[in-house]
Amino acid sequence: MVTERVTQAVHVRKGEQTRAAILDAALDVASRDGLQGVTIGILADRLDMSKSGVFSHFGSRDELLIEVLKEYETRFLADILKPALTLPRGLNRLRAILDNWFTRLGQETEHGCLYISGAVEYDDRPGTVRDELVGMMMAWEEQLRRAIGYCIESGEFREDTPIDLMIFELYGLTLGFHQGVRLMKRTNGMDMVKQVLERILKQYLRTA
Repeated sequence: MVTERVTQAVHVRKGEQTRAAILDAALDVASRDGLQGVTIGILADRLDMSKSGVFSHFGSRDELLIEVLKEYETRFLADILKPALTLPRGLNRLRAILDNWFTRLGQETEHGCLYISGAVEYDDRPGTVRDELVGMMMAWEEQLRRAIGYCIESGEFREDTPIDLMIFELYGLTLGFHQGVRLMKRTNGMDMVKQVLERILKQYLRTA
């Protein structure tokens, strides 16, 4: 009985490790070729597995893509939000979130941000993958909305600060940065981001 439980535990751990390896490979492919570039066949070739072996860890290709998005979200929040939450609520925390966000975008310019590329791929493609992506982006917007709200509560931003408009401006900045660096190959993208970001924040400061 003990031997059977040990064998089962080893099997579970091996399965978890294999699943993690599949997700790592899928994230790498998605960052380079987009979510549509992620196929069971490509992952099987990269991991030297059979297609059925890869498929056995996910119920469908859509489920695989959803798990890829969830893993990306976990890493995204760990890099951007988690470090900033150690700071007091208010402008310093918001600045940290935005700095972390654009730092990560800068690091992703070689392959691309999965949220941005995924939005282009799935903006007119209904289904569960699109629904998952939209839900994640709405959740991220809610984190930004909360962080901006704390700046209003602390008195650092004006009481009439239009939170949704500010978030729209920030998203526009991320898209401009992504295009400028990846497509246009501009080397001063981060410098321009910092300048525009200061302008966005300054217009809502109570002391501006």
